[in-house]
Amino acid sequence: MVNEMSYKIVVDSCCEIPEVYKKDARFGIVSLGLEVGDYHIMDDESFDQKEFLAKVAACPECPKSSCPSPESFREAYHCDADNVYVVTLSSRLSGSYNSAMLGRELYYEKYGKKNIHICDSKSASCGETQIALKAMELEEAGFRFEEVVKRLERFRDMVKTYFVLDNLETLRKNGRLTGVKALVATTLNIKPIMMGDGGTIVQKGQAMGIKKALAKLAEAVAEEAENPEERSLLITHCNCPDRAESVREMILDKIKVRNVLIMDTAGISSMYANDGGVIVTL
Repeated sequence: MVNEMSYKIVVDSCCEIPEVYKKDARFGIVSLGLEVGDYHIMDDESFDQKEFLAKVAACPECPKSSCPSPESFREAYHCDADNVYVVTLSSRLSGSYNSAMLGRELYYEKYGKKNIHICDSKSASCGETQIALKAMELEEAGFRFEEVVKRLERFRDMVKTYFVLDNLETLRKNGRLTGVKALVATTLNIKPIMMGDGGTIVQKGQAMGIKKALAKLAEAVAEEAENPEERSLLITHCNCPDRAESVREMILDKIKVRNVLIMDTAGISSMYANDGGVIVTL
């Protein structure tokens, strides 16, 4: 049964939306800003990953991001949908969640009350995608708003996010690695396996070289998966489809999942993952 009430899912642009939904009226994306030296762009459909990565590589300054304005969230909520579900970057990594919350207050002041639920993903990238797609699934199954909210929050707490990056400098310089006690020397080609923990980033392990690190990541995903056959495996990669494919194969050698989705990173995820980074959620 399909819910008779209309709905909209609003995400910030760190969330990778599958191609099939990019022009779907049920989805709305609120853009963050990107800055590399004097180069300023919005993380929207005009984002060119190749050009952006080249500018990051050429610029001695660390790239930065800026969260969406509360007004941009307010206007994303302004639609015919009765129920609006909002998924943002972890509130411990970005101001996007706070902007979304303030945007809701601004919406109420300007347009009046309606059902708007804001979910702090406690993750990023495809971790947000997991929650956004779950909101759609629950709405399409016909659950009432309050029940969708309850199930969505419960689902959010089950999603696990893992990643291996070739380059941690952007995360480190932008203060996103405060939960990591000691990072191994990059000169030794030791790659940390990282994980989200309640919205912050922690180091789960390490390996010599990217191939071994990705193999360890796949092992961790498979070992820690709960009821994987009921779950979607989502993988995002920054300009390295072959790595994403090899991670998919290594995980599926160990466990069965409901379905798999591989996506390229959008702007914010490209900035933090850097060229060659792989992010996995289940």
